[in-house]
Amino acid sequence: MNTETNKPILVWALWGGALLLLGLAFRGSIDEMMTTWTKREEYSHGFFIPCISAYLLWIRRHELTWVGEVRQSLAGLGLLVIALLLLVLGGLATVKTLEQYGLILALFAIFTAAFGTQGLRTGAVPLLFLIFMVPFPDFILNNLSSKLQLISSWLGVEFIRACDIMVYLEGNVIDLGVYKLQVVDACSGLRYLFPLASLAFLCAYLFKGPFWQKLLIFLSSMPLTIFMNSFRIGVIGVLVDNWGTDMAEGFLHDFEGWAVFLLCMVLLFVEMRIFSRISGRRLSMNELVQIPEEWGRAESRMPPAVLNISVYAVLCLVVLGGLASEKFKGREDIIPQRKAFLHFPTQLGDWRGHNDYLTQYYLNELKLTDYVIVNFVQQGTRNSINFYSAYYQSQRKGAVVHSPRSCIPGDGWQIVSFEQREFPEMRVGDDSIKLSRAIIQKGDSRQLVYFWFHQRGRQVTNEFLVKWYLFYDAITLNRTDGALIRLVTPVDKVEDISLADKRLQDFMKSLLPVLPEYLPGKNVVPTAPSAG
Repeated sequence: MNTETNKPILVWALWGGALLLLGLAFRGSIDEMMTTWTKREEYSHGFFIPCISAYLLWIRRHELTWVGEVRQSLAGLGLLVIALLLLVLGGLATVKTLEQYGLILALFAIFTAAFGTQGLRTGAVPLLFLIFMVPFPDFILNNLSSKLQLISSWLGVEFIRACDIMVYLEGNVIDLGVYKLQVVDACSGLRYLFPLASLAFLCAYLFKGPFWQKLLIFLSSMPLTIFMNSFRIGVIGVLVDNWGTDMAEGFLHDFEGWAVFLLCMVLLFVEMRIFSRISGRRLSMNELVQIPEEWGRAESRMPPAVLNISVYAVLCLVVLGGLASEKFKGREDIIPQRKAFLHFPTQLGDWRGHNDYLTQYYLNELKLTDYVIVNFVQQGTRNSINFYSAYYQSQRKGAVVHSPRSCIPGDGWQIVSFEQREFPEMRVGDDSIKLSRAIIQKGDSRQLVYFWFHQRGRQVTNEFLVKWYLFYDAITLNRTDGALIRLVTPVDKVEDISLADKRLQDFMKSLLPVLPEYLPGKNVVPTAPSAG
């Protein structure tokens, strides 16, 4: 016999203790998540998510039944093993997002161990709602933000033109002639998207209608955000054109943001009203989203507590997972020995160059360890090449290599052509060169761009593959250093692009033999951390 029904205090104490131990094991990822909620407006709603989830579970407590046998908890125990494995792997690679999703999976696991798969059917959606409290990794946020900036800028300019105002768009810069407005990260729409997506998910859950309508209600949050954010940018452009740049600053700017978010909510409810009419129901606005009466019945009580010995297995697993995670959290990155870019030569073959430098604004944004910019000119010709490399000795805590694909459009350049190429005859260390090749254009100006990522001896072109190798090497090599190499050459209007290709490839033959001194390969001599 493995159940007892007369010890409710002991049952609650054991399962409550399991949750407390779980919070202790995941405390690092919880702290970082709460820090993000505090510092990033996109996730300032994160504090409300667990409260809403807990409330939705509480009002449906009468539908839950404690499981009485270990076999009914096996699914939960299996999920808990996977969740704790994510905790350990996230600690090894210092990928907090992996740990945070592991925390949500662990809550699913403990809920299933306590109430079985039948109880999980009741609690699945409230627990799934917790996903909205987990911040996206920085590289996804940066890429998403840059794409939303471009879309919002374009739609906003179309609105300004519809108001019969002359305007010119260069990337994220809206040129009104007298005034120029830059659509920065804060205006990308992410501040609306994440809170609105959370609200849309909750509304879809509580909306009385078929599944396809619920799905559309949730999915509509993104186009609604993009459209309304573009409308806001367009309105700001019109106001600035008529009354000056004060219209894009201070209280009015912030008020417009709140007004747009509230309007998004109104449109969401209008959409639900339309769906209710389609389904043949004539619901008023305050009836569209309601908690079903049967969920909150006054006589609702938790069923009699049952002591299932699986709770002891949960406690043991959480303790073991937490101890294993703590063992690896103290690991410090191996910092490889390398020569600082300060000593990078300004003469490569018949190419002569002079150094250039980034402003403090870009240094703050890029968070790099070391970098070099050299503008090279070939002797006896007008051929010029801009060489840039950014090195990161550790990419664990938000300092990650930025892809030119995200940065190029923001400067007003359009990517006309993009492809990957490999040059087996050219090598850095033991690895052949694989690079991304882009032709970019702004007005009548053209440029040819080569770039690739140097990741601990590998030459990689795919941004997502970069993240995979970063995760893999953090675990297996205890290293997360890496670099970006970028070459840019201007292309004259009448110049054949193949000549520009030959120019960059000839330059690379002089460049590549020099790089290994500055960009560590797979086998390195460790040294103390240094900013280079």
